[in-house]
Amino acid sequence: MTKPKLALIGAGVLVAVFAAGWLFGASGRSAAEHARDTVELQLELESARAGLLAARVALYNVNFGDASRLMEQAKPALLRARDRLNASNRTAHAGSVDAAVRAVEDAQRMAGALDQGANTRLAEAIDALATVPAPSPATE
Repeated sequence: MTKPKLALIGAGVLVAVFAAGWLFGASGRSAAEHARDTVELQLELESARAGLLAARVALYNVNFGDASRLMEQAKPALLRARDRLNASNRTAHAGSVDAAVRAVEDAQRMAGALDQGANTRLAEAIDALATVPAPSPATE
């Protein structure tokens, strides 16, 4: 064999080895990314739920300022969860989270007016979140 043929065979083997390595390295990535997305969604939903429950406790203690602050802190997690659900084509569940966001905004306005009815709106928001099933690889 001549040197150009050997060089061509060597380059072909090198490309084949590189492609095999790339495919082997990428083989588990999508499953790992999907699992990470699922856990992040679950974390956002639970974080928002915990914040809303803490806001309800503040309302029971007639601490409207603290309740409003806790509701404001819970909203970004709700919005991120809604966006994740929309991105994964779970629009019905995203609608439930959107209803929770609207209820939290209403509750926050009511807390600003020192209205104990904010507690009822927060309960509605928490109930709306309860309709969103815990994300799992089987449901996504």
